[in-house]
Amino acid sequence: MLFTKNQNLYCQNLDIDILKEININRNTKLDPSFKIISTTEGYLGIGIPISVCVTALARKDKLLLEKGLNMSLALAINTLGTYSLKRTINRDRPGVTYPTIQALESERHYSFPSGHTSNAFVTATSLSLNFKKWYIVVPSYVWACGVGYSRMHLGMHYPSDVVAGAVLGMGSAWVSYKANRWIKNYYYKKYNQNNKA
Repeated sequence: MLFTKNQNLYCQNLDIDILKEININRNTKLDPSFKIISTTEGYLGIGIPISVCVTALARKDKLLLEKGLNMSLALAINTLGTYSLKRTINRDRPGVTYPTIQALESERHYSFPSGHTSNAFVTATSLSLNFKKWYIVVPSYVWACGVGYSRMHLGMHYPSDVVAGAVLGMGSAWVSYKANRWIKNYYYKKYNQNNKA
């Protein structure tokens, strides 16, 4: 029990030490850039799945529409998971607990997990699973990592919030993608069985 308590204390100290190193010692000239990177999460996170669906409808492309709907479902699963965890864990923002952390945005919601990061990673992972081209995968994850880092630079999240957000986002995209594949295979087999009968 003592080992577990010491381990938890070490992890908490490491969490805040990394954040202090990033936030307190940051290059303040980069603050505006990281604010912009951080805000792209909302526009791209919602805009990309909608754009894919609209393009698919305009082209009457069923496969592309399936991908757009799959990405939208992943975003919905991620949003529900993030909101539920925030409300269950109720972790205060770093600036509330540690006054030395300079929070450069005002947020009403709790800290764990990082919603910006989870949305960025669900988008990046959904894109990567549905459009398996290196020129989509690499920029998607570079952007998602940039969003995650920006949340620490801006003093809004602990590193553990960002890591949890990334895992939740990737997991939501993977679950949605696999569920879609399973449903598709199930109905394909059922359709073939009915045609043979």
